[in-house]
Amino acid sequence: MSADPIITEHTISNGSAMFLGVVQGVTEYLPVSSSGHLTLAQHLLGFTEPEIFFDIVLHIGTLVAVTWYYRQSLFSSIMETVGGLRSIAGGGSTKALMAESEGFRLWALVFIALIPTGIIGLSMKKWFEAMFEQPALVGVMLIITGVILFLTRFSRQKGAGILDMSIMAALAVGAVQGLAVAPGVSRSGATICVALFLGVERETAARFSFILSIPAVLGALILKMREDLGDVAPAAMATGFVTSTVVGYLCLALLIFIIKQGKLSWFSAYCVAVGAFAIYNFS
Repeated sequence: MSADPIITEHTISNGSAMFLGVVQGVTEYLPVSSSGHLTLAQHLLGFTEPEIFFDIVLHIGTLVAVTWYYRQSLFSSIMETVGGLRSIAGGGSTKALMAESEGFRLWALVFIALIPTGIIGLSMKKWFEAMFEQPALVGVMLIITGVILFLTRFSRQKGAGILDMSIMAALAVGAVQGLAVAPGVSRSGATICVALFLGVERETAARFSFILSIPAVLGALILKMREDLGDVAPAAMATGFVTSTVVGYLCLALLIFIIKQGKLSWFSAYCVAVGAFAIYNFS
């Protein structure tokens, strides 16, 4: 980051904070790429450099939204995992737990998926960051996202639950999550699509994707906090946080409903249209 960032306390108004909060809330969970839309929005608003701390605040808002939405599943699966670890410490069988305990297997697969996510995300970090300054390239990534979403029309209707989800499927989803750091690639869209293509049941694919996002986003935010955070007015931060949390929760609930109906491909045309708009306007 430069020593004199363009976005300052004076340039992020409450109105801009609310707008960016809506953009983050809508696009974080709907499969249209939050990073891509925030990049395009910042360029359209005249922001030539992202405000790191404000970006963190927006992501914390949507992180609160997904945690609250899956609170019951998170609590029960964590309790099962703790019980499973106690059983292993007492001489229990890990293989048996993986086959019989859904909560234990869920978090085991999440841990496995985070390995390729971390390797890809960290090794390609500089290349991904450079893409934020190239809105036309973001447009290309959005079009690719649209094509992937369209292909879900051909995925099988019934699939595996958590207890039947393979380790290879978890690794593939984790790898795609690492690549989805690139702006314009929808993290939720890419990970859910890959899970569907690999035979995972629709709602299970969504649940695994969103629970996997919690530690991944937390890790990314911790890394961002090491950078020059900049300075944003408290009122703007609060506005952005509340907006991204509320809008994020509503959009997450909407997406789960759409996934259950098998209509994820609905977002394909939108991604292609926005991608074409970005290429046309920023090339």
